Amino acid sequence: MLIIITVLDANDNAPVFSQQTYKATVTENSPKGTVVATVTASDADQGSNSRITYSITNTLDDVRKVFHVNEENGEISLIGNIDFEDARHFQINLRASDEGGLSDSCKLVIDVQDVNDNKPQINIMSKSNVISEDASLNTVVTVINIDDKDTEENGKVQCFISDNVPFVLKLSTNNFYSLLTDSGLDRERSSEYNITVTCSDEGVPSLSSSVTLTLQISDVNDNPPVFERSSYEAHIVENNTPGLSIFTVKATDADWNQNARVSYILEDSSINGVPVSSYVSVSADSGAIHAVRSFDFEQIKDFQFLVKAQDGGSPPLSSNVTVKILIQDQNDNPPQVLYPVQTGGSVVAEMVPRSADVGYLVTKVVAVDVDSGQNAWLSYKLQKATDRALFEVGLQNGEIRTVRQVTDKDAIKQRLAVIVEDNGQPSRSATVIVNVAVADSFPEVLSEFTDLIHDKEYNDNLTFYLVLALAVVSFLFITCVVVIISVKIYRWRQSRILYQSNLPVIPYYPPRYSDTLGTGTLQHVYNYEVCRTTDSRKKYFTATGGLIWCQFITL
Repeated sequence: MLIIITVLDANDNAPVFSQQTYKATVTENSPKGTVVATVTASDADQGSNSRITYSITNTLDDVRKVFHVNEENGEISLIGNIDFEDARHFQINLRASDEGGLSDSCKLVIDVQDVNDNKPQINIMSKSNVISEDASLNTVVTVINIDDKDTEENGKVQCFISDNVPFVLKLSTNNFYSLLTDSGLDRERSSEYNITVTCSDEGVPSLSSSVTLTLQISDVNDNPPVFERSSYEAHIVENNTPGLSIFTVKATDADWNQNARVSYILEDSSINGVPVSSYVSVSADSGAIHAVRSFDFEQIKDFQFLVKAQDGGSPPLSSNVTVKILIQDQNDNPPQVLYPVQTGGSVVAEMVPRSADVGYLVTKVVAVDVDSGQNAWLSYKLQKATDRALFEVGLQNGEIRTVRQVTDKDAIKQRLAVIVEDNGQPSRSATVIVNVAVADSFPEVLSEFTDLIHDKEYNDNLTFYLVLALAVVSFLFITCVVVIISVKIYRWRQSRILYQSNLPVIPYYPPRYSDTLGTGTLQHVYNYEVCRTTDSRKKYFTATGGLIWCQFITL
């Protein structure tokens, strides 16, 4: 007899993982749903007793928020974001359970692989926005810290700055850079620098970041004022008004603010032994040069001096420029006749023989003009003459020549008035009298011109006596007027004194005074006592016998 015994399974076997520890790797930033690993467990039982369910037993939320296990097949997948910089390792505790309540445990260790997903971070540790233009080489401007959260090649960083700036970036310690001056600074060339610092890691692909530093260059008084010209030259017409503005010098300073504030100073010097300050003055603010005096071209034609431009820095810097003033001539001087000489007491005559031909040179008028240029160009003209048909004057040279043949009918005494004019605007002139004797012998000339001398002396004496007589008569007239006025004033004052006096006359009888004529108003012998005070207006006297008014004449 065949007995078939069926052994029913009992849940006496627990699930068993194939490994107690599983290891897996996952790349950070992997998308959700990515399968990280698969764990497997087996159960020797059969049927429902061998049906296994997988679960995560970690109590920390960070694991459950990131990973999920498939209950049926044991696949562990991502349900959250994974970041290497937040967590580089994960340990997941897993459980395999059958339906009978038996279970087994294992752990899954997941390593997160880094991805170059972080740019370098640039941190300014110490920052100075201003640096002096006279800063020495290798002066530290700022310190920079670089931080890259990635690892290995992804975290290695190289930094550099923009080109064409006088600065250099040097690595001082790990991840610390110093920005240093690499050459001399000049605010006048560049007053501000925008320095861009760029840092790049060595990941693939490489990531980089940058920051811009704005650096102001502070001014140092290292530039003296510079005049617009290397020298100046100006003109001024003579006889100017004192205080007249001649021209203006101008200087600029490349520095800034107070260091660029320019003032102008007249340097001490002398012109012909006279301080230059008595000739010109300089405005300290504007550089305008003014004439202090009225210039005379005939005394000084030009002069030069130095003007200093000084800035307001400390210490101040300065520069000098030469200024030359040219005096322009003005037609302020008439011609001066040098020949023939005009004398007051004698007559000079030029002799012309009666045999003189046409063009005979009688004499030459010589004149000069102390002005210059056209103002000194002279022309000569015959203004008046005893016989205008006999003589002519050279327009340019002043030569007096005969125009025709001299005849016996021509008068011996010839008087010529020659006018000398310059070429100025307006022109000035001088007149000279030239006496010409048309004769062949000196005695003949002498007899004619002696009468002229005597007549001249007589006229001079007559004029003198007339002036003297007029002066004497005027003096006597003025004296008489003064005397008459004085007498009138005196009499008026005496009448006023008598009118204002109210003093009584007190009589007494002296033995020595009497009315000798017997016809007076006094009936007896009287004595008169005169009383006088220091006040000239108070005079009185007393007489015996009654009250008498008298008028006194004060001597």
